[in-house]
Amino acid sequence: MDADLDTLATALYVRSDDLLKDNPHQIPWRPTVGIAPMICDAEMVTLAVMQALLGHTSEARWLRFADGHLRHLFPYLPKQPGYNKRLRRLAATLNWLIGALARDTSVWSDDVWVIDSTPVECARSRETVKRSDLAGWAEYGYCASHSRFFWGLRLHLVATLHGLPIAFALTGAKADERQVLLDLMHDDPTLAASRPGQIMIGDKNYYGRAFEATIADAGIQLLRRARKGEPERPGGRFFKPLRQSVESIFDTLKGQLDLEQHGGHTPQGVLVRVLQRLLAMTTAIWHNDRTGQPVRRSLLAYDH
Repeated sequence: MDADLDTLATALYVRSDDLLKDNPHQIPWRPTVGIAPMICDAEMVTLAVMQALLGHTSEARWLRFADGHLRHLFPYLPKQPGYNKRLRRLAATLNWLIGALARDTSVWSDDVWVIDSTPVECARSRETVKRSDLAGWAEYGYCASHSRFFWGLRLHLVATLHGLPIAFALTGAKADERQVLLDLMHDDPTLAASRPGQIMIGDKNYYGRAFEATIADAGIQLLRRARKGEPERPGGRFFKPLRQSVESIFDTLKGQLDLEQHGGHTPQGVLVRVLQRLLAMTTAIWHNDRTGQPVRRSLLAYDH
């Protein structure tokens, strides 16, 4: 297969359609008697991934573009309100498909993971913060990497060195990164149980005797930089280049998939837009892996 957008879209549609037919409990419930949807769930998933890959942050503009350029792939396109409602109902399906496609790659079994979090800003003006439906979930936080305060959420991501998502969570900006990681491991104990000796590389915020003991009991070898006053830790020479790897993964999400321009104003809206971008990156890695491309996370063949 070629590495181009039409081929990726066709491959994703076929694979997601097969997965959803085999797992009907992963799609939103709808009554058996009534008006059948004009566009199926697999087509909606494919349309959402293409929107993220092509960099359209506005749903209305995206549907106008699709109407003029993608009719050969989508004979029927919903209007913006219908697209918005269908996509938000598919949030759980997008979440499940990220894991299903990730497991369908050769890099899922990589024995090195990286873990970090990045801000997902949701507002800047004080008036917007006071009126936002996100209040109570979004909060003020500090990003040490960019030396700035922000109001919003944090995306916590466990990924392979190729950028393939293994586990992720979207939390308030002040959530403890260590507790989020423990919760991720608790939610899916098979992640660590099936990988004895798995190496996980994080920054110096993943520290603490009890925390590190819990991670070790799960069968994961945690490597991190030494904190101030600590002796040098094993594997220190690997941290600088591998730290660059995790920054590169977030740069793909933010620089190419416009994570920070998500445009969501409600909890469900922000969640589905983040899932949309994670699925787009996973799909690109899956397709590049299947087609034998040298760089798994490259989006260059699909962004135009």
